[in-house]
Amino acid sequence: MKQPALTPMSLTAILGRIATEWESRSRVFDLPSARIWKLDPDVDLSFDFVGRRAATPIGPAAGPHTQLAQNIVLAWLGGARLFELKTVQILDDLDIGRPCIDTETIGYNIEWSQELEVTQSIDEYVKAWMIIEILKRWEPLAESLGPDTGPHIFDMSVGYDLAGISSAKVVHFIETMMDASERIDALRAEIPAPFGEFRDLEFPSQIARTLTLSTMHGCPPDEIDGIVRYLMDDHGLDVIVKLNPTLLGYDGVDALLHETLGYDDITLSRDTFDDDLQFDRAVQLITHLRSHADSAGRRFGIKLTNTLEVVNVKQWMPEDRMYLSGPPLHVLASSILDRLVDALPGVFAVPGQGGTSPVTFSAGVTRPNIADTIAMGVGPATMSTDLLKSGGYGRLKPMLKALATEVLESGEQTLDAWRTSRFEQAVADGYRDSIQAHVAAITGEGSDLYTREGNAKLPRRNDKTLQMWGCTACNLCVTVCPNGAFMKLPSPEHLAGEIGGRWQYLVLAELCNECGNCMVFCPEEGDPARIKPKLFLDESRFAGAEGQAFRLVPKGDEFTIVSADGWESQQETLGAVIAGDQGVPLRSGDF
Repeated sequence: MKQPALTPMSLTAILGRIATEWESRSRVFDLPSARIWKLDPDVDLSFDFVGRRAATPIGPAAGPHTQLAQNIVLAWLGGARLFELKTVQILDDLDIGRPCIDTETIGYNIEWSQELEVTQSIDEYVKAWMIIEILKRWEPLAESLGPDTGPHIFDMSVGYDLAGISSAKVVHFIETMMDASERIDALRAEIPAPFGEFRDLEFPSQIARTLTLSTMHGCPPDEIDGIVRYLMDDHGLDVIVKLNPTLLGYDGVDALLHETLGYDDITLSRDTFDDDLQFDRAVQLITHLRSHADSAGRRFGIKLTNTLEVVNVKQWMPEDRMYLSGPPLHVLASSILDRLVDALPGVFAVPGQGGTSPVTFSAGVTRPNIADTIAMGVGPATMSTDLLKSGGYGRLKPMLKALATEVLESGEQTLDAWRTSRFEQAVADGYRDSIQAHVAAITGEGSDLYTREGNAKLPRRNDKTLQMWGCTACNLCVTVCPNGAFMKLPSPEHLAGEIGGRWQYLVLAELCNECGNCMVFCPEEGDPARIKPKLFLDESRFAGAEGQAFRLVPKGDEFTIVSADGWESQQETLGAVIAGDQGVPLRSGDF
């Protein structure tokens, strides 16, 4: 029997872990309190997203960071306030190859859709929505979060054709996101004792009222047109269409990647470009859909961009094709925006254009370029590749601090006013606007942030072989895992000489989909997801487990341990590791 890639935790278990971990170590899913973002009263970073305000202009893109409830909560704690939920489609029993993520230098993946059933995705998003509302009001976090956390927005995403999107399964998803009152009420009973005061909280029932349409590669323009009209007319949604980097054409992408940026290790395929939406047709499509949105009383915008399909010459991941992200995609997406503004003056809601169609952005956004990206007028700037690097969700707060510093040092106090001043400076420097100025900067000489040479540095390595107990204790596996599947626990004093290392690392198996990202960054030779102790809470998942698997069996206020065949000798050691004051941050009664 095929095992699911992920088994989501219940609302009870997630909140129970939050309460236990905060009390024992002032962390939430190993995110330290120092990385929790607090609104700065001296600067207003809020922005308008299709008629609603969000307190910050950044968030996780549709991908590994918006699939499970705890992922979304972690991003919110880090300062994200716009969440592009992972794309949902009618096919919800996908067989995605492993490993599926490679961020060794830039970014590649073969993970292109949700790994949960649609009903599970609904529950993950509803749980995340409820947890955020609870944590806003939870007294133990009050000092870290501040008195006002600011508004946040969930933006749903679906794909990839009209037949699937109009199916009963996906329609149910859309309708529940627009009115989740029944699922919220059904989940109230799962709110555990530490949060019992919130069981009767009046949770907002509308989780999302906007939708980003993922077109992937090869979706015909007439299909895109039909989907957008259907979503606006039948569901009353404001729609953002995610466009592809192939809009620049084969020659344009080839010139930027290979000649300007020097990525001679990236192989393009002409059929990817021939089968995809062409630039001139995209201009027509945007014009027609804006007109339809106006007549329907809805709003229409674009997102730049999807990942770029390339030939998988590296073969570290399976499949013939893989999808490129990170620094080179930033150059491609910015260049497309520059061309579109030129072709459609007065259409987009960016400084100097006076248009009404928003532009959202997701392509190689990092702390060094967050200010220049937001200055273009895009919003939000969502990210995935950067959050898969060392520090994970903890990278969000420094990113916001860098943006806030840029705004304040300019003499402005709001994001909107600062964008205007950046536009005026760009014009004074001889550019059409901040977009053209940014493209000139990132494609000019000396811009190593985006070139192959500037991104050639590999994660550090040593000559050690990874062991089940004891390791370099770099903590990278904890921070680069998008699902919070790794836990760092102190070594018991009486075992320090035997198992080595100050810290031990364990894997919550149900939250690990073996994406490979921890293996990319681990300095030792080996795969942490397979070599470190794997803890199972689900009996059926444990029954099909291989390797160093252990099942935690609730017994009163504690867990007893059942070992997979051949691993009984490690049972006592594991029991000592999880039994300390900072042991496994799970409450037995929650399972």
